[in-house]
Amino acid sequence: MKIGIVGGTGREGRGLGVRWAKAGHDVFIGSRKADKGVAKAAEFSEEFGVALQGGDNVAACNHADLVIVTVPYSAHRPTFESIKDAVGGKVIVDITVPIKPPKVRSVNLPEGQSAALEAQALLGEGVRLVAALHHISSEHLSDPEHTFDCDVLVCGDDKEARAAVIALISDLGLRGVDAGVLKNAIALESLTPVLLHINRRYKSVGSGIRITGIPETE
Repeated sequence: MKIGIVGGTGREGRGLGVRWAKAGHDVFIGSRKADKGVAKAAEFSEEFGVALQGGDNVAACNHADLVIVTVPYSAHRPTFESIKDAVGGKVIVDITVPIKPPKVRSVNLPEGQSAALEAQALLGEGVRLVAALHHISSEHLSDPEHTFDCDVLVCGDDKEARAAVIALISDLGLRGVDAGVLKNAIALESLTPVLLHINRRYKSVGSGIRITGIPETE
């Protein structure tokens, strides 16, 4: 699959891009500045022995069948505004959590109730928007050798889009779990500050979630 990672030059983008490239996907690293996207793609490729392309965020969207948006909440709206015309008909995965520094361990409900719902409102009701990957440690994700022992909750209003993202998540070495409609992103995004608190309280790195009681073949 052709995957474009918008804002893909950070730890999340590196981890996702490298893992998916190792799994055989065609990955394009995007950035606000094309030269940074090109440089980081070359850096990641050399460091991990994969083949990544790079450029600006719009180029990443144009290249891709599926787009992952990995930007901080402070850049969420301007990023979606900048790629709006380049994502029509594509599956878009928003991993943004609307935390509000310095209180990153407290739930922050934005004006639109969740980052994903705000993205949907900006892009329009017909978009195939999926919210996922909120509870995966960027430190663990950026280490291609790390073995995960947690699940990924996936929500969106398009059932086929959810299924496509769950399949792609399996190529990261994770189990995706169908968590229902996009409105449930309110709960998914709100859980991240709780996990951040748990990390600090128990001096853990990357606490996650595991869903029990469902068949492993689901």
